[in-house]
Amino acid sequence: MSVRHALLALLSEGPKYGLQLRQEFEARTGEVWPLNVGQVYSTMQRLERDGLVESDQDEPGEAGPQKSYRITQAGGAELAAWLRTPPTADAPPRDELLIKVLVALRLPGVDVPEILQAHRRATIERMQQYTRLKEHAQDDLSLLLVADAQLYRLESVVRWLDAAQARLRHQDPERQAAAPAVPHAAPGAAATAPASAAPRGRDAVR
Repeated sequence: MSVRHALLALLSEGPKYGLQLRQEFEARTGEVWPLNVGQVYSTMQRLERDGLVESDQDEPGEAGPQKSYRITQAGGAELAAWLRTPPTADAPPRDELLIKVLVALRLPGVDVPEILQAHRRATIERMQQYTRLKEHAQDDLSLLLVADAQLYRLESVVRWLDAAQARLRHQDPERQAAAPAVPHAAPGAAATAPASAAPRGRDAVR
């Protein structure tokens, strides 16, 4: 996520203070992505340096709770261009799970199938948390969109883990250990988790 451009989007609605930007950022993203206020101020300093925002104080290098920011014409153009620019896909992202599996394949004595199953169980538990979050979101559109996006992303992780398990079984049968099957969970089926009260926002998915 580009915090830089998200803050520009908030400022496109009108001038705001740093603390207000942090609060509105978390509210607009379903309170799932916490934002440190120090990160807000450091980002605003860079945006001001680049001429994308301006403040009501004469010292552009200093930030504080009493400093109000507003977007400039150049900032508006930067925001419009960012909204229409597809994410770059020149190189694959550094996926931590993928790196762990690749490393495990090279280590002697490591039960790779068990590692795959452990990550699969953890991913399905995460899906169940987001499903409960949706149940309590009611008409909060931002929270519902965040939960949907995370569920589809996590479902793709489960599918990759299943594919990795099958490929390992096919290409390295001696290393394949018998592991108990874990039921596959699609976004709509993740609600089979035990019912429990789920807080709203980021607390529900920790």
